Amino acid sequence: MNLSNLKPAAGSIKSNKRIGRGQGSGRGGTSTRGHKGAKSRSGYSSKVGFEGGQMPLQRRLPKFGFKNINRVEFRGINLDALQQLVETHNISTVSLETLREHGLVSKKDKVKILGRGELKAKLEVTVHAFTATAKSAIETAGGSATIIA
Repeated sequence: MNLSNLKPAAGSIKSNKRIGRGQGSGRGGTSTRGHKGAKSRSGYSSKVGFEGGQMPLQRRLPKFGFKNINRVEFRGINLDALQQLVETHNISTVSLETLREHGLVSKKDKVKILGRGELKAKLEVTVHAFTATAKSAIETAGGSATIIA
């Protein structure tokens, strides 16, 4: 066997149905579209979600919920991430700029410090928000937690 005599497995390749090529093809006349009606015409396309006149699913189901346009989305940073920053980069203050430098947040992110993990280092943290557990953990380690307005 070599590359010049490769071919697909027997029965795996089927030829396309040649529709609308005369009576001798066996698919002439209506060209498998049936008789009359919109679906037999050229250019037919149904509306998205159309169910033949039955009330469509998206109209049968009730509306619910809403999007709060005033929602403020925070980027969560855990205490264990701060501890890892201290161990690897030996920092004593954490601000938005230091978090951006080390790739933890992007330019427009609002930052919230979350309470997962353990903080051993004394840190001065200045961000937009803190959870109660994170704030107490920072203060028990001897640091300070300042909120940016």
